Amino acid sequence: MTEAVIASGPEQAQWRRARLGHEGPPLDLLTASFQRHTYAPHAHDEYTIGVCVGGYEVIDYRGGHIRTGAGTIVVLDPGEMHTGGPGNATDGYAYRALYAEPSLLGEGTAGGAPHFPEPLLDDPELALALARAHAELSACPDPLEAESRLPWLLTALARRHSSARPVHDRVPGAAGIARTVRDRLADELTAPPTLASLAADLGLSRYQLLRAFRTATGIPPYAWLAQYRVGRARVLLEAGLRPAEVAGLVGFADQAHLTRWFRRVLGVTPAVYRNSVQDTR
Repeated sequence: MTEAVIASGPEQAQWRRARLGHEGPPLDLLTASFQRHTYAPHAHDEYTIGVCVGGYEVIDYRGGHIRTGAGTIVVLDPGEMHTGGPGNATDGYAYRALYAEPSLLGEGTAGGAPHFPEPLLDDPELALALARAHAELSACPDPLEAESRLPWLLTALARRHSSARPVHDRVPGAAGIARTVRDRLADELTAPPTLASLAADLGLSRYQLLRAFRTATGIPPYAWLAQYRVGRARVLLEAGLRPAEVAGLVGFADQAHLTRWFRRVLGVTPAVYRNSVQDTR
């Protein structure tokens, strides 16, 4: 991951680059909070997908004006010129945005790159999911987590709101697909393969693989692997290793990443768990 931070008084912007899978393609994440900043007219080669998290922004786009508010989603098609600035003189605006290659939005649709006729979307459930994924991946951009969450959400965005036609998404043999994926992830614990490569090996698209895995297990692949890593971490902690050592041995990015998942699964930190089992012994 790479990171760039720009801060000047109330003008704050942070760029982070996550990867979709170990050694997979990059995806840029922007977290911004501006009081006065106004963008010059520009365009991106990727889709620009933003969730407003505070204040109001006015965007000039396709000869009109888009006015965002907290909880709204904005999708700007690749190559479309646009600007952006504060909606009024007092509130400023804050948003989270990601910049997605066209292929990422076309995995669950037919007919090429999706087109969004309406750039301003009111979808509270999806806005919350996008903002949460953006925040958590900006803090700890685990490659498998990024590849499990972002393509899935971007496909949902295209299927719900673009003019593209959704493809049939039922995948026969979901249980067997999930079993194969689990075995590969467990065998390659510290450097798991990309979901794209796993899908190719199975003759599936990545979206089909994610759909099959969720159908069979109820959770995405990164969540299954994180729980499996926690189970392996318990064994090492019980053997007396320190949490900082254990994190890397089971594939977590660092001790904070281990702690976050350990608490989610077991309700306590790795240090508390280690001390409790050592005391019992």
